[in-house]
Amino acid sequence: MSETRALLEISDLVKHYPVRGGILRRRVGTVHAVDGVSFALGVGETLGLVGESGCGKSTVARSILRLVEPTSGSIRLDDCDITRLGKAELREHRRSMQIIFQDPFASLNPRMTAGDIVGEPLSVHGIASGSVKRERVAELFDQVGLRPDQMQNYPHQFSGGQRQRICIARALSLAPRLIVCDEPVSALDVSIQAQVINLLIDLQRKHGFSYLFIAHDLAVVAHISHRVAVMYLGRIVEIAEKTELFANPRHPYTQALLASVPVADPKARSLKPLIDGDVPSPINPPSGCAFHTRCRYVMERCKVETPRPADSGAQHQVACWLNEGTGRKA
Repeated sequence: MSETRALLEISDLVKHYPVRGGILRRRVGTVHAVDGVSFALGVGETLGLVGESGCGKSTVARSILRLVEPTSGSIRLDDCDITRLGKAELREHRRSMQIIFQDPFASLNPRMTAGDIVGEPLSVHGIASGSVKRERVAELFDQVGLRPDQMQNYPHQFSGGQRQRICIARALSLAPRLIVCDEPVSALDVSIQAQVINLLIDLQRKHGFSYLFIAHDLAVVAHISHRVAVMYLGRIVEIAEKTELFANPRHPYTQALLASVPVADPKARSLKPLIDGDVPSPINPPSGCAFHTRCRYVMERCKVETPRPADSGAQHQVACWLNEGTGRKA
């Protein structure tokens, strides 16, 4: 992490889901959705979180907000471990952390006007009501590029990009310090994606809050993030400054992700796939390094020992035995 003070610190975060079967619904297995994730997020910083579908990115996001309860680990927001807070205490901290969901239509109540949706957090937390609330909502609409006269419209009367702007305005309403962006542009057209991403960047510069930005599109992540963390099967395998990670990926999985990005040149040779096969089941993850079943550099050690993130240069950590200088370099 950069020299800025840490706003959020995650330590050994674990989230397991029981698998039940049979007539008596007995526990027959465990889904290892998140399996020991640790990272820190600085004030005013954007951390991009990338990885294949099912690797645990959204579970990490929801665990941080305690929308799902973590199995173990600590989540410190402003040096307060929110995993130990009761419902009443957590309610106060919820004002400091908000989320922007992937689907801007499903996350909006179709029976409420846009103004009521954005203003609802102000009412729930007793911050504003009446004309004061209306003025605040109008101000939020203006900040995200919507007209105040659209406050009386319903979600179906807006385009996809406009609906996501409503979601952003709702997230801003409580003046949070942390905003979790769970693939906020993946459901939008490419031209609209750029507008929303630039809006998020401008809002961060103005208000100074931090983003945990989850996405599949590496180009989007490269544009908005200061640092990038790569997840695979419930664990972070590499984390580094954005420029360093894209220029010098150390983990074989990160290399494969970057090699999979299409090149807009019909004359360019297509790269040979760096990995084969599918992601193993999180119900029965491989022993040792979870990536060893697909890694072209696999060693015997990888099959039995789980690597921990280790330094691989300035502010660059990699969870790979190759990083220790044993065997072929990644």
